[in-house]
Amino acid sequence: MFVGIDVSKERLDVHLRPSGEAFVVPRDNESVEVLAERLQALQPALIVLEATGGFETVAAAGLAAAGLPVAVVNPRQIRDFARAMGQLAKTDPLDAAVIAHFAEAVHPHPRPIADGAARMLGELVARRRQVLEMMVSEKMRRSHMSNPRTLRSVKAVLKVLEAQLKDIDGEISTTIRNTPAWREKDDLLQSMPGIGPKTARVLIAELPELGRLDRRSISALSGLAPFPRDSGRMRGRRTICGGRRAVRQALFMAVLVSIRYSLPIAETYHRLLVAGKKPKVAITACMRKMLVILNAIIRDQKPWQNA
Repeated sequence: MFVGIDVSKERLDVHLRPSGEAFVVPRDNESVEVLAERLQALQPALIVLEATGGFETVAAAGLAAAGLPVAVVNPRQIRDFARAMGQLAKTDPLDAAVIAHFAEAVHPHPRPIADGAARMLGELVARRRQVLEMMVSEKMRRSHMSNPRTLRSVKAVLKVLEAQLKDIDGEISTTIRNTPAWREKDDLLQSMPGIGPKTARVLIAELPELGRLDRRSISALSGLAPFPRDSGRMRGRRTICGGRRAVRQALFMAVLVSIRYSLPIAETYHRLLVAGKKPKVAITACMRKMLVILNAIIRDQKPWQNA
């Protein structure tokens, strides 16, 4: 038995495969508990939900807490699968059926669902990113203004955003330092030259799998594994795609800092440049190497050590 659940703001569309049974339940805690009991009796091999901007959290957490195998997958994978199957129409019941078919055909691996504290940290880190984006937008607008009134308006907005950013940074620091496991992970990550508090927080919140996967899996999960583009005798450029954008952004800035201040990872960057690699390719390779090293540090519970 495979279960596909399409999540919307108000409801959950559920489809069972291969029986074809379908039903709808409200998206609230009580209804999720009833759904979990119903599915427990069926003993499904896998339950798959799409990641829908946080709406899936209540359902995924409730089902996982009931001991059910749950996988939350990227919506793009589901749409690509639907198009490959010739399913172009899109409604909530049809989406649930496609998700169930995807679960049966692909068997995505269930992953642990973040607990309440982890979700809160993730929301804080995401909100920090949103505030920074708003600040960049306001500064861009300011550069095109000359009227004193509009400039005062932008200045006032920036002042509010700066205060918000300060408060969020304080909450993130307090949350991490008050959680022993995160505090230990934070210290281990920052032991590597080039990794500061902000990068460590992003990795803790956005990449909880760090230290649990092998080097290839963690690189692919982050979107830093190069994929081939070959056909016949043609050998295309290896490129990266997908993965977790926030993690890549944090590692990108960490590598730039390492290069600027000649930290250990900069040696790899300069060696690749000498070998004829383009700067962007060399930076990406350094990001991947940094991630692999951090993965080993967390896995082995040993801080950075100079070779």
